[in-house]
Amino acid sequence: MSTGTFVIGIDFGTDSVRSVVVDARDGALAGAAVAPYPRWAQGRYCDPREHRFRQHPLDYLSAMESSIRSALEQAGGDVAARVRGISVDTTGSTPVLADAKGRPLSLLPGFEEDPDAMFILWKDHTAVAEAARINELARTWGGPDYTKFSGGVYSSEWFWAKALHVIENNPAVARAAVTILEHCDWIPAVLTGTEDLGRIRRSRCAAGHKAMWHPEFDGYPSSDFLARLSPRLPALRATLGSRTFTADAPFGTISPAWAATLGVPADVVVGVGAFDAHMGAVGGDIQPHHLLKVMGTSTCDMLVAPRTDAPEVLVAGICGQVDGSILPGAIGYEAGQSAFGDVFAWFKQLLSWPLLAIQPDAPGADDPRRAALADAIMDRIIPALDKAAAEIPPSRSSVVALDWFNGRRTPDADQRLQGAIARLDLGTDAPRIYRALVEAIAFGSRAIVERFRSQGIRIDGIIGIGGVARKSPLTMQVLADVLDMTVEVRAGEQPVALGAAMFAATAAGLHATIEDAQRAMSSGTEARYRPDPARARLYDALYRDYVELGSFVEEELTQ
Repeated sequence: MSTGTFVIGIDFGTDSVRSVVVDARDGALAGAAVAPYPRWAQGRYCDPREHRFRQHPLDYLSAMESSIRSALEQAGGDVAARVRGISVDTTGSTPVLADAKGRPLSLLPGFEEDPDAMFILWKDHTAVAEAARINELARTWGGPDYTKFSGGVYSSEWFWAKALHVIENNPAVARAAVTILEHCDWIPAVLTGTEDLGRIRRSRCAAGHKAMWHPEFDGYPSSDFLARLSPRLPALRATLGSRTFTADAPFGTISPAWAATLGVPADVVVGVGAFDAHMGAVGGDIQPHHLLKVMGTSTCDMLVAPRTDAPEVLVAGICGQVDGSILPGAIGYEAGQSAFGDVFAWFKQLLSWPLLAIQPDAPGADDPRRAALADAIMDRIIPALDKAAAEIPPSRSSVVALDWFNGRRTPDADQRLQGAIARLDLGTDAPRIYRALVEAIAFGSRAIVERFRSQGIRIDGIIGIGGVARKSPLTMQVLADVLDMTVEVRAGEQPVALGAAMFAATAAGLHATIEDAQRAMSSGTEARYRPDPARARLYDALYRDYVELGSFVEEELTQ
């Protein structure tokens, strides 16, 4: 018989959803499960050549149900009956156009297979032109610059740019749309059965960082501003309201239908949603003036600074600063890199081309031992490169690379930019290129740190969570050397879902504040990487080479 009180944290990632069942007293993991998105796994509704990445809401619903039920089954006993709270995090900005009941249009007849009626994934870059229009208008229209709290640069990855792109390119979707919903707002509405748009508690995190919401503007950008972009936008804006809510607040109570489906009590509290990186920062035990890097396919860099009576310092070129987006009562800053682990995945695919393209048609390809060998080689490429690259000392004459393989997120978002590798010669081998790529993503991190510091925001330490942080000691040591700061790696397999569980425990009243939940439920630190003074000095020079290469490439690509 279980004696604890449990909460469920649900983490909607790019490829799958992860659910954890956690004891609210101490953060002990009772059950965990991952469920992939079936349509997404088939590559449906996406076109990488057009930078279009869309996800069907049915993928979210089926994967969520499967992962929660599996996690509860793993927990066993009477754990399901002791669940008191559920909170969710999602990727973002991942908006969808919806009807008057908040239903994504792709759930309605006639739109089931229309990608524009689906969720527009965070990494969808089809709205580059629309983002440029928003930036130009914000600077020239004569009213407030609505990008001022978003780093001064509005991105194609964000809410209004994506909505504008769809409504201007798909008349049928534009006519049917009544509102716009972020993924992190839709899931709590689904779980609570909320179909009244006025009762949807929209996420402060999502609205502030991606939709230009701010108290100074009395909410979102004005209807006058939005009408200059499209006559359809003011009506959509009117459905959003003006209030937003921090993730420690309850959204509502689970609906009877979902309580029965999941086998949990009818009084389970569902918390307000937020983005994965922001809840992950809480799950990673973020501390004031420490930059927490969520290291996966890309990075989201989180920083919190206590709110003071002094005027708020505006940091240029980041993904926004929002009061309460991470910890209530503190300014949450967001930055990040558009490609991090994706850079390594690209290099692995590049090196694997013969195995993927030639080996299947080679003589004897039907020999199962050959296929097994190819799979084994694929699995060992990155670990072997990591080991070999660690033996190569950094040098001023070594290969230098740019990390902009998926554009640049911060500082100064520009999705037109591309990666580059320089100083190649006939002696350059794969481990040397790999090390250059490791150094490039560390240099990209340093550019973010230097931007914060140049704007007067203190950074005292670095915290890493996510797959790269735990799997690549080389990357973490290079990062420590390049930044000349100690990097702490947090323990735990699912820090983002754990962060959602912490918010669930707070929204349900099991902890008085999110800081109390952190202290009780944190997984602790599993590794520390300290900088080597000699390498740190050398990397100062190599960083200048990175900056010079970046300036050259940026000028060539954007002139």
